[in-house]
Amino acid sequence: MKLYGLTGGIGSGKSEAARRFRERGIPVIDADKIGHEVIAPGGAVEAEVKAAFGDAILTGGKIDREKLGRVAFNDAAARRTLNQLVHPVIIGEVARHCAGLSQQGHDIALVEAALLSEHGQREPWLTGLILIICGEPERIRRLGLQRSLRPEEAQARMAAQRDPGEKVALADWVIENDGSLEHLYAQVDGVAEVLHGKAGGS
Repeated sequence: MKLYGLTGGIGSGKSEAARRFRERGIPVIDADKIGHEVIAPGGAVEAEVKAAFGDAILTGGKIDREKLGRVAFNDAAARRTLNQLVHPVIIGEVARHCAGLSQQGHDIALVEAALLSEHGQREPWLTGLILIICGEPERIRRLGLQRSLRPEEAQARMAAQRDPGEKVALADWVIENDGSLEHLYAQVDGVAEVLHGKAGGS
């Protein structure tokens, strides 16, 4: 199976791009969603995350992702601790999903994750990388609408991630998402057509 990364900074619109790729017949494994699942009640690292961060991240005895996010996005050491607990489990789950898709006959898939290629190099298990980019003002506006984040909260979360512009050199395709949905879809459709061609062996 050929596995391609789909990444972009928070608020860039990568989830909307992922939805379009799925409509074009390309399965997308949502690594960020897996990250939510592994800290949910009964999740693989729920107990470890609770032990590491304590009652400050809990609401009604359950991990509150908003509280956890406020801690992690404002403290680099806390963010490293969280990543060390969660990322190995996410990678294992991605591998499991890939095996399932391969058994179903799929020969290409995307992994959607905000933190792909965060350290200046592309993951060796990726065949290619698709980067969604969007200007900071628009990202702040979207995060206010979609997540009710104040501008300073949005900026803190954006600052906690690698500048998407630094990933451009690592990407095989760069999709600009400052405009309309139609413009986004047209770019996604073009990439999807190329990926389908690669899957067919051309």
